[in-house]
Amino acid sequence: MSQAFVREGDDQWLSDIGPSLRALIIFLTRENNGIEVYEQKSYTGSDGRTIHVMSNGLSYTKDDKSKWQVVN
Repeated sequence: MSQAFVREGDDQWLSDIGPSLRALIIFLTRENNGIEVYEQKSYTGSDGRTIHVMSNGLSYTKDDKSKWQVVN
């Protein structure tokens, strides 16, 4: 089979998306099969970082390199 027809995955990781909240929302909505994910609230954590609580039940913040990560 020709490799021309084998497409590598277009998977995008959380750490690959831009640092804006809008980029996070677009990524999470796409991962949620097109069902819109939105910010429910945000607050400042004990380390001074902004934590965004999203409608998908998870919370997200940015690390020192402005990469998104899930808050445990």
